[in-house]
Amino acid sequence: MSETRTLRLAVAQTHLRQDPGDGDELRESGRDVRAVVREAHRAGARVAHFPEGAMCSPHKHVMSADGPDQVGPARWDRFDWEVHRRELAATAALAGELGIWVVLGAVHRLTGPRRPHNSLYVISDRGRVATRYDERLLSNTKITHMYTPGAAPITFEVDGVRFGLALGMEVHFPEVFLEYERLDVDCVLFSTAGPGTADVDDVFALEARAHAANNGYWVSCSAPAQDAVNAPSGVVSPDGRWVVRCPREGVRAMVVADLGRDPDDLARPWRRTARSGVYDPHLAHDDARSADRGAF
Repeated sequence: MSETRTLRLAVAQTHLRQDPGDGDELRESGRDVRAVVREAHRAGARVAHFPEGAMCSPHKHVMSADGPDQVGPARWDRFDWEVHRRELAATAALAGELGIWVVLGAVHRLTGPRRPHNSLYVISDRGRVATRYDERLLSNTKITHMYTPGAAPITFEVDGVRFGLALGMEVHFPEVFLEYERLDVDCVLFSTAGPGTADVDDVFALEARAHAANNGYWVSCSAPAQDAVNAPSGVVSPDGRWVVRCPREGVRAMVVADLGRDPDDLARPWRRTARSGVYDPHLAHDDARSADRGAF
């Protein structure tokens, strides 16, 4: 990014609903998402970032063919796909009307009988799907019973600011975030549906801070309102500090942060140099005292 370029990002926490066969729940999720989109627009945001499954986060017991007491293969015929599609379309139309980008967690249907993707839709400020990210590193339950994994990292740009996308449990995998550093992103939008814990600060949020500091870019964490008491949504700066966070009361909420890059910060360029072989000419392969590891 240039010295003067900034972008205002809104990060949301919304209540996740877990029965995709309940059309009323799907419509309620759509209304919640659109209320936050309007709030983000009023706050001057160019991008609004939502949790995994913001439109619906199907519960493994609700979906289980062997359930509700036992986890088994998901019954995707229980999903009210038509209501889901209408709510997504209404959200896209609002994004186009207001001129704001929306990054929204939802299930992406594939050709049957293949299982769907767990996805993030990137809806442009013209109200169109610009791209889609599909979760690649799935939990055991997700890969065994629920979803088809994705295959590639995804980036997109808004006003010259480049974003990467991550989902679910991918925060546990440093290689995902290092890959986005190599793709020269300015910010990773990480969406999750949990887990909630009894910890003061959820491990997912702790790892997100580490990825931001290690890679020298912004990380936005969007998580469910249900988990806000432990890990409210928020934005981490490139030095690993929380810049803003939603309230911990477990309510639907949104906060904004202005993303930029400090042109005097040399940490990220030096880390790239350090990985490039800059140390090789200085190695002491021919020095016996270097090779001898058993002496003082």
